[in-house]
Amino acid sequence: MRIIPAIDIIDGKCVRLTQGDYEQKKIYNENPLEVAKEFQDAGIQYLHVVDLDGAKAKSIVNWKTLETLANQTQLTIDFGGGIKKEEDLKVAFNSGAAQVTVGSAAAQDPESFFTWLKAYGADKIILGADAKDEKIAINGWQESTSKDLTAFLGDNHEQGAIYSVITDISKDGMLEGPATDLYARLMKEFPEMKLIASGGISGIEDLQPLKDIGMDGVIIGKAIYENRISLKQLEEFAL
Repeated sequence: MRIIPAIDIIDGKCVRLTQGDYEQKKIYNENPLEVAKEFQDAGIQYLHVVDLDGAKAKSIVNWKTLETLANQTQLTIDFGGGIKKEEDLKVAFNSGAAQVTVGSAAAQDPESFFTWLKAYGADKIILGADAKDEKIAINGWQESTSKDLTAFLGDNHEQGAIYSVITDISKDGMLEGPATDLYARLMKEFPEMKLIASGGISGIEDLQPLKDIGMDGVIIGKAIYENRISLKQLEEFAL
């Protein structure tokens, strides 16, 4: 299982929100590159970068920060937030993203998303499935939809989607543990997909159950920044 620390960006700074609420913002570092280099020095290979300004603006904003992280580290970066049109995809890839996560656009304009999957390859495009009460949320989680999470995954898997980051919004930033039961159910439903857990990681003890059910990766944010999990622990777990 891949360990994927998260860096969320607002105004070029490393921040964390609670349940996607922009009013509950905490700045952890003015310089995301410092944070990324700490991850790299701990032997971590992957990084999840979210452009929170972009998610709100519905267009990529912090591509310069992505470019800096990609150029000055060896981390394999997946990037999301504000990817609404193909031009945003191109900017993200040209700025150094290895993969791009598309959530709102996949829900609102599925035909374009299916086209991108085929054009760029399913190994480059990650389906962002952000849900509350198993209903898909969009636009930086500011809007709810009536789309069912399982059906959403199924529709996109039929079109070739392999990777999906699944976030239970109610867990995000709460440090109360991930939605392991939900992930286990989805893994049984879609055994051929590479599902990535996101939201709720509270300590190192949360990771083994996710590994046991076969998750491809786990995204960890606040637990690192609040010193609930040390980089040393993550390094040892990944061995």
